[in-house]
Amino acid sequence: MPSNKNKKVFVSGCFDILHSGHIAFLKEAAQFGQLHVGLGSDKTINDLKGRKTINSEDERLYILDALSCVHEVNINKGSGILDFLEDMKDLRPDVFIVNEDGHTPDKEQLCKDLGIEYKVLKRIPYANLPVRSTTSLRKETPIPYRIDLAGTWIDQPYVSKFCAGWAITASIEPTVEFNERSGMATSTRKKAIELWNDNLPMENREKLAKILFRYDNDPGTKDVSGSQDSIGITMPGINRFFYDEGKYWPSKFETISDVSIIKWLEERLYMVTLWPRPADFVVLENTNISADNVKRLTDAAEMAWDGLIRKDLSLFTKGFSSSFNSQVTMFPRMMTEKIAKVIDSHRDKALAWKLSGAGGGGYLILISEKEIPNAIKVKIRIKDYWI
Repeated sequence: MPSNKNKKVFVSGCFDILHSGHIAFLKEAAQFGQLHVGLGSDKTINDLKGRKTINSEDERLYILDALSCVHEVNINKGSGILDFLEDMKDLRPDVFIVNEDGHTPDKEQLCKDLGIEYKVLKRIPYANLPVRSTTSLRKETPIPYRIDLAGTWIDQPYVSKFCAGWAITASIEPTVEFNERSGMATSTRKKAIELWNDNLPMENREKLAKILFRYDNDPGTKDVSGSQDSIGITMPGINRFFYDEGKYWPSKFETISDVSIIKWLEERLYMVTLWPRPADFVVLENTNISADNVKRLTDAAEMAWDGLIRKDLSLFTKGFSSSFNSQVTMFPRMMTEKIAKVIDSHRDKALAWKLSGAGGGGYLILISEKEIPNAIKVKIRIKDYWI
């Protein structure tokens, strides 16, 4: 590809623990023009990822500035996923480039608004080198995340008191470092790391879930975290668990560990990065929780489970969609015009969708037989690490 040094190219990221994947991305981006790098500050990374950087912003700036493919590097002035906004407006680049993990609808829309060309590069390693990411190099903490698939909120007594029912979660390998306040059980995962450091102990999985749930909710906690968070982190595979009326902890569990079913779901499951849930977001305003609405939620979870067991895509997507629609009916604040716009942009390919967690941001989870461009693919944790 011929380079065009008359064009200004802008990329932005953390670039912590610089590795071959970063270099490959930067060298490819530099082929489109004069490369300017916006660097996420230490504070921004801590706010988004809930962790401190390995290398300080000053050290990261020094390393990137030493690369021959980089024309200029500066620490971004803002915060959050769009921490580079003011820097981009000042620079006025011709092209803004991200990799697949860095794509968000907001970034794409921003470029449209500013008249900047938007490019998404695939992760392609140089020559025979392995695919590298900062997450893959931080494998010292392989504690899983979790996604909820259906029946969300039934693990809260103020919901289950209207009707008993099932919730379904999948345990997710940490191949992606998900953002804080994104509905991926990041806060409960941090508690698991506090408890057990690098790995889950060799112990009964339900017992670990109970320990984590209690550790995550100190006596007197006002807003108790749902137990599906601790269950999804500690129990591999796809699990459903039944909540009796008014109970925080399920009375029975069922697990899908069949690899063919898990792979079937993985092949059809995509995630699109939205934005972290605002710190002042309160989903428990203007709720519409009733026996009829909760019953629809629980019926949808059973339908989704039956669809998984049978690998019946029509049945699964019907339950998946119905579960999300029931959530939004009970908690209208989950859906905003901004989120609806992102959903609308995927209706031509996706068969079903839902938000991760309690809404207000996070990730849009999509079920599709067609590839969703620039979306994240996840890996479901199939077994315990010690097996």
